[in-house]
Amino acid sequence: MKTNEKKPFSTRAFVALTAAVSGLGLPLTGYANHLYQFAPLSTQRHAWMAAHNILATLFLVFAVWHIFLNRHALLKYAKGAVRNNPFPSREAILASVIVASVMFLFVGHAFVAGG
Repeated sequence: MKTNEKKPFSTRAFVALTAAVSGLGLPLTGYANHLYQFAPLSTQRHAWMAAHNILATLFLVFAVWHIFLNRHALLKYAKGAVRNNPFPSREAILASVIVASVMFLFVGHAFVAGG
């Protein structure tokens, strides 16, 4: 039998979900900005730019809030990881290589397109 008790509001779930939803919108709005990059400033282009900027701001704010809410677990994990193995894990190295490669590819694209 199910009770009608309401669960308390979970700030952690709210923060994580807001960061996730706003983060998922960033590639779509970023791609739209890319498509409109050389078009004259129109209402449509301005709307996509505004959407991208506000999603980025929301994502940043909620990602920082998420880190703050989970700081004890993150610090405990970091201390344990350093104590057990002072060198970066294979996962950390792979993640760093992927992020650096993608950033190099897309930032490098700007220099080729602009010059």
